[in-house]
Amino acid sequence: MDSVERRRSAIVDFINQHSSITFAELKKEFAGVSEMTLRTDLRTLDRESRIIRVHGGAKSMETVVGNDPYLGSREVRNVEAKQIIVEKALRLIHPGSTLFLDSGSTTTMLAKNLPNQPLLIYTSSITCAAELARLDQVRVYLPGGAMNRFSMSICGTRGIEELEKVNFDLALLGVTSFSEKAGFTCGSAEEAVLKRTALSRADQRYVLMDSSKIGTRNPFTFGLLNEVNGVVTDGKAPADFLAACQEAGIQVL
Repeated sequence: MDSVERRRSAIVDFINQHSSITFAELKKEFAGVSEMTLRTDLRTLDRESRIIRVHGGAKSMETVVGNDPYLGSREVRNVEAKQIIVEKALRLIHPGSTLFLDSGSTTTMLAKNLPNQPLLIYTSSITCAAELARLDQVRVYLPGGAMNRFSMSICGTRGIEELEKVNFDLALLGVTSFSEKAGFTCGSAEEAVLKRTALSRADQRYVLMDSSKIGTRNPFTFGLLNEVNGVVTDGKAPADFLAACQEAGIQVL
């Protein structure tokens, strides 16, 4: 690990210890580092989804649980890419299917665009459920658990136990980040268990991931490349990722 990565890991640890810090507190803790360097570190760590930048400071990923942290501020990011992903993902959904729909801004956009057809959908997302409420042919179930008011999702042991009893035709999962070594990752241990459970109960398993998330990593792995049937992305995935998918026999849409 080089000195830059050691410093950035120390910054993440410092933010995690305090849940939320101001930039002034960060400067005091890392007094030997220039303000410009610290701001660059925060931008990089936010882009890699290792912390959440907020006005005047930063928050721990542990404070904002879920695969798409701080949903309200991030739902406007990469809108064009998400729309491309949604259009592709809609082709995977067939009338009469039982689906698991993960939480996140991309899945919420998918729910908003889903046509009215007979479906049974389990979702951990409150925003997805709200969008699906307009469809009278769709039966919607939310697993039990605690609500995260930042990501507007539900997670916990009760929901995981409930999903273990359901057989899904298709699981559509959101992704915080992907790296070749770590696989598909997110920022919450509970969220990772819920995602793994949904994967294990589904016949067809697809992840929804725009290309900006490739090459980054979060603490908790919920699946490896060879554990999914396909990746739905925005058409801008790097060549090495596409080659890895081809080698693993994974469909890229």
